[in-house]
Amino acid sequence: MLNQQYCIASIRSHYSQFSDTEKKIADYILGNPDKIIHSTINQLAEDLGVADSTVFRFCKRIGFKGYQAMKIALASEIVTPIKDIHETITEEDTVQTITEKVFRSNMKTIEDTLHITNESALESAVNMICSANRIDFFGNGGSGIIAMDAYHKFIRTGLTVYASNDSHIQLMTASQLTKNDCAVFISHSGSTTDILEVLKIAKDAGATTIGITNYGKSPLSKSVDIPLYTVSDETDYRSEALSSRIAQLTLIDALYVNIMTKRQSEGKQALKKMRSAISLKRL
Repeated sequence: MLNQQYCIASIRSHYSQFSDTEKKIADYILGNPDKIIHSTINQLAEDLGVADSTVFRFCKRIGFKGYQAMKIALASEIVTPIKDIHETITEEDTVQTITEKVFRSNMKTIEDTLHITNESALESAVNMICSANRIDFFGNGGSGIIAMDAYHKFIRTGLTVYASNDSHIQLMTASQLTKNDCAVFISHSGSTTDILEVLKIAKDAGATTIGITNYGKSPLSKSVDIPLYTVSDETDYRSEALSSRIAQLTLIDALYVNIMTKRQSEGKQALKKMRSAISLKRL
């Protein structure tokens, strides 16, 4: 399912960035998918009271070549529906019901992210990390926790890795990167000032850059060498950024396993050393 375009996931991930007119088109498509696949662009434009060109630009905005390409993607989702388990929690829900809704929402986030994962970009990121002399992970706030988790995982690879949650130290370490190093930036919004400042320093230093961010245009996704995307829905009880961390963690897991597979004996030897060192902490 890699590289297949998904209309509904793309609309939802871009929604907060839409203009009022774009939201009007988005709401109509999400509410009437069966009608859309049997309508021409002229019919849709007439129903909404907008120009054909406005609908066409909307299709381009969410990643399609045009209206027909969007309809084909939408039709495939209706024929083989991706179950919508959007987390709608009410005060009447039991503890078990709420728990089930949270689990299902997390599963949907991972599934939607898989649908929009670009295999070529993922492979390029794996190769970039494997060939780097040093890999630095950068993130702030909730994304900073994800960056530290990535650091914790990648220590096992035998590669030289580093991460810090301090924004001043991030700037300092980014300034010491070289053209032989790789910097991985994690930010759901892709527009956090602190992270963008560090990104500029890393690029000025010549480091190659990878971004893990929300599926949509942002300063981060437009500036890094390789953008990797996640998809998540905002709900009444959880922000979109909180939900996205599940997809971020899973995407980093995929990078880690691919890199360990690629490094083969080197990776196994590094893992053996790490396990031996950790065993000193056990009774």
